Amino acid sequence: MIQIWITGLLLLAQPSEPSDSLTITQQGRTIATVNREDFTMPFPGTPMIDHEKYRKFIKRLDQQIYREPINAKLNDQGIIIPGKVGYRLYQQTLKEKFYAYFFGQGSSKIEVPELNIYPKVDSELLAHIRTQQLGQYVTYFNSSNQSRSHNISLSAKAIDNHVVFPNETFSFNQVVGMRTHDKGYMRAPIIVKGELAEGVGGGICQVSSTLFNAVDRAGLRIVQRYSHTRSVPYVPSGRDATVSWGGPDFRFQNQYNQPVLIRAKQYGGSMIITLYSSDVINNKMRKVPKAPSQIPKEINAE
Repeated sequence: MIQIWITGLLLLAQPSEPSDSLTITQQGRTIATVNREDFTMPFPGTPMIDHEKYRKFIKRLDQQIYREPINAKLNDQGIIIPGKVGYRLYQQTLKEKFYAYFFGQGSSKIEVPELNIYPKVDSELLAHIRTQQLGQYVTYFNSSNQSRSHNISLSAKAIDNHVVFPNETFSFNQVVGMRTHDKGYMRAPIIVKGELAEGVGGGICQVSSTLFNAVDRAGLRIVQRYSHTRSVPYVPSGRDATVSWGGPDFRFQNQYNQPVLIRAKQYGGSMIITLYSSDVINNKMRKVPKAPSQIPKEINAE
């Protein structure tokens, strides 16, 4: 009990009870409001935290506030676009504040604590590995097939600016992801068991095949590659790399001691992939036959 004197009168004031509700904010915006009873074990006497309910709450909150970091990249003019720092819930700090609130010793309002997640590729690293060209390969296609051209451009963007670190293995399927209508891919001719057919994402094998030849020219280690069941017109015989989601993949390993940068771009009827790294890299280039410069207009598959 607290004694308060006001103009000669003695007033008795009861200590204020801690608030039952907790407000969690992020940058001043309320993102969650919970009550003490939501986490209280159903036992008489001293209040106890239900740890399973608290664990589920923390998991949901972490998913809600998580922001993935964004790597630095080069734009079409070769200018470095800085990356962005991501963040996730700083669980230990929140736990300390939550326990203080639960037992009536802390604030009923918490600004959510964040833990920074720094991008794997920052501007400094990108500037370091853009200096030396390791290998380049160019293939050609009939640009009048709009759906196939669209798929080539879309998958090229997916691998553009990707950095493969030393001893890391690159997977085309993993980096590009599933080819679906929701991701913007269109139906175009593909090769299935040696026959022409229509399929979502038709044309991306030209990107994986162009990448394979650039990678081979740069002297990187090929881990996995499959050829089509019939020849394709955009690379020399036996120089293709077919891919499909849940099926064949193209994978290579960076066995060098420096990261390798992939630049991929579709220009009209040409697909160009160039690999870069630091000027201190000691790679051994291989000889690779050039792609045909003329593609028959009636052949557009894969």
